[in-house]
Amino acid sequence: MEFKSIEEQIIQKYKDDENLMIRLFVQWCTNHKLNPQALYQQAYPEQQPNPALKEIMENDDGFEELHIDNETMLDVLQLFGNDDLAFVVADEIAKFTS
Repeated sequence: MEFKSIEEQIIQKYKDDENLMIRLFVQWCTNHKLNPQALYQQAYPEQQPNPALKEIMENDDGFEELHIDNETMLDVLQLFGNDDLAFVVADEIAKFTS
C-alpha cells in the first residue's frame, strides 16, 4: 500500500511540474504576443489539440507580471522532452532577436 502511495505521489508531482511547464509556455507566448495553440500545432501537427494547454489558456490565473527569458523557456521545454516544441520556439526567438 505504501509503495502505491509513493508511486501516486511521483505521478502527481510530474503532472504538477508538467502543468507548470505549460503555464510557463503560455506566459512566454503571451509575453511575445504569440498563440500557444498555433505553436504547439506547428510542433506536433499529427496530434490533437492538447487539452492541458487549452485548459491552462482558458483558466489563466495570471503569470502576467512574470517575464520568462528565452533560454529558460527552451531549457524547460527540453527538460520535459518537448524538443519539437523547443525547436519551434527557437525559430520564433530567432525571428524577434534578429
